[in-house]
Amino acid sequence: MIVSNEELVKILQENQLVSEDELKEAEVFAGQEKISLYEALVHQGLISDEQLGRLVADFLKVPFVSLSKTSINPEFLRIIPEVVAKKQQVIAFNKDPLGLHLAMADPSNVEVSEFIKKKVGLPVVVYLATEREVKNALNLYTKNIVEAFDEIIAKSVADAKGLAGAEPPIIKIVETIISYAYQNKASDVHIEPFEEGALVRFRIDGILHDIIKLPLELHPRVVARIKVLGKLRIDEHLSAQDGKIRLLVDKENLDIRVSIVPVTGGEKIVLRLLSERSRQFSLEDLGFSSEDFRKLKEAYEKPYGMILATGPTGSGKTTTMYSILKLLNKRDVNIMTIEDPVEYDLEGVNQIQVNPKTNLTFAAGLRSILRQDPNIILVGEIRDQETAGIAINAAMTGHLVLSTLHTNDAATSIPRLMDMNIEPFLIASTVNVIIAQRLVRKIHSVCRVSEELPVQDLKKLLGGEVVKKAVGEAEKIRVYRGKGCKVCHETGYEGRVGIFEVLLIDEEVREAILERKDAETIQKLAIKNGLATMMKDGLEKIKQGVTTVEEVARVTKE
Repeated sequence: MIVSNEELVKILQENQLVSEDELKEAEVFAGQEKISLYEALVHQGLISDEQLGRLVADFLKVPFVSLSKTSINPEFLRIIPEVVAKKQQVIAFNKDPLGLHLAMADPSNVEVSEFIKKKVGLPVVVYLATEREVKNALNLYTKNIVEAFDEIIAKSVADAKGLAGAEPPIIKIVETIISYAYQNKASDVHIEPFEEGALVRFRIDGILHDIIKLPLELHPRVVARIKVLGKLRIDEHLSAQDGKIRLLVDKENLDIRVSIVPVTGGEKIVLRLLSERSRQFSLEDLGFSSEDFRKLKEAYEKPYGMILATGPTGSGKTTTMYSILKLLNKRDVNIMTIEDPVEYDLEGVNQIQVNPKTNLTFAAGLRSILRQDPNIILVGEIRDQETAGIAINAAMTGHLVLSTLHTNDAATSIPRLMDMNIEPFLIASTVNVIIAQRLVRKIHSVCRVSEELPVQDLKKLLGGEVVKKAVGEAEKIRVYRGKGCKVCHETGYEGRVGIFEVLLIDEEVREAILERKDAETIQKLAIKNGLATMMKDGLEKIKQGVTTVEEVARVTKE
């Protein structure tokens, strides 16, 4: 870290952003985890990475830049060779009459800035950027490597065919597929056998993209290699198998969940990539508004009760739950989870994998957890009446319980629990907050453009009521989109963010639950008391240029 812990403490005390107790707690956590005080403060959600970066920049008397909010032109980026940029943790993000603008994790490193100044023959303007944002921005160098994907695989195959009797470099091919998926922030890799070849597809920002077709004769060997890595049976081809792989990719530990199922053309592979990078999200990173964040913080700081996340599969519920767990994960509490499957390994948390073969169901596992003296429990999903009953009773008897449900909005979760024969008084007295969420793709900042859209068209896409409340009598609204460029693979999008509604169970909502009011009535009551619906949150993110109208319409109209 470019400032010492003592200097950081002084900065925080002068700005009065963290209390003495919180600071001491962060110092203890930093010592236990052997990380810097800076990392501990961000990890525990006491202050955001950007906010802390700005304070440090002020202290060092250098300008600050938030790279995640800056359009980085690839032309300027490549002024500094990739090798130099990665080694020195520096990004060239702009060029103007003042010179080349550099974002550095350590702006006090004068040798680097002077070297770049002489190398490029331009004056340089140095900014501080957080280490995390510099690391993310460095991935822009690797994104264009996807253009060479075909060549690398083709060369590997050609080399193999050119050697008489030689085996194709299957190890290299599998490593290349996984490495490219990681570099392009893919969440999943699909390898599917067809008559004309084995199709490799990456799921990036929730959308599947065709990447390359491998020769069909290589597919069984790729399957065998992945089975070996996942410690699966290589002689079993007619039943589904699940496994796990742990690899070091670009100096980062990558957990890969493996699923192999027999299909008509052979065996289909799906790899779910779970990197440490994906676990570094804080609640603020996920896209909660300040008001929703306040409601959530109030709920998870209670020692008992229930926090529910709702939404369809792939809407980010587990990530939200784990972001809360990360904040609660301290040495003086016992946290236990029961999941199917365990998606993130979290140090210091006892995680149980559901296994129907041994009768380890959610309900059975939850009963066992309650005998293990837990303070906080995560139940991966409430699927049935038995699990719901045990979870509610756990929340009632002094435990903080986090779980998920499959409902369309927050208010619908209440009648859903009633359908599971949970008494209204139990729901009213145990549930602290219900989060409903969806994931929308973010506009790529490099190729973002704005345009005016008639409000009438907006109403057709998102509904008249919510738009009227948001824009009033205006006839047009400024919206944004990505034109598409090589960096974002011509999609106009990069990354995803959540749109949320956070239903706080206050006194009026409790009364409505006790009276067995329907979801619509509860929703109207909550809106009257300040609930911002997902649609409203989505509209705010449209106005801010975070996402597009089409994306919000896509996920809310499903």
